[in-house]
Amino acid sequence: MKNKPIVPTDCFFQGCFNPAYEAEMSKAKEQCFRYNRLSPNDREAQREILSALLGKTGKEPTILPPFWCDYGYNISVGDYFYANHNLIITDGAPVTFGDHLFIAPNCCFTTAEHAIDPDMRKRGIEVAKPITVGNNVWIGAGSTVLAGVTIGDNSVIGAGSVVTRDIPPNVVAVGVPCRVMRSITEADKTRYPFWNK
Repeated sequence: MKNKPIVPTDCFFQGCFNPAYEAEMSKAKEQCFRYNRLSPNDREAQREILSALLGKTGKEPTILPPFWCDYGYNISVGDYFYANHNLIITDGAPVTFGDHLFIAPNCCFTTAEHAIDPDMRKRGIEVAKPITVGNNVWIGAGSTVLAGVTIGDNSVIGAGSVVTRDIPPNVVAVGVPCRVMRSITEADKTRYPFWNK
């Protein structure tokens, strides 16, 4: 049976050292552990676990193990979602992915922000902000997407980027922090000439 969300989203809350939240995370971690121990070719068992773990799955989701998340039920993936090895999602707030997404290896999406003040941080005060990734997006290897970010449709995030602010649709963005480098244009269709033969 799918877990029922109990974690408040998009607000400050005592997220650390909270037994109720830790119990929810334990359930999700157990499912992730089972997922990561499956044969990489057992697509039926993978989809069964993903369907139970995630809040929403579209057609033919693919997440290559290992995969880790905090709650699972705050994650929605669209149709033909593909994530390569070592995807990490800390989903204290909703994380929403559109259709036809490519996520390269070693990427992290984290909704959590801890308090800057050390006394507040010791008391476990943190904030969770949603992340939204549009349709047809490609996230390059080793990228990190931080709390509160929206990435627009069709955009490409270059490898090793740290996305700290919203990225508009139809652009190539890269860097630490991630910045828009250029728009995606019709000329990009000629980048691989063999494709047009």
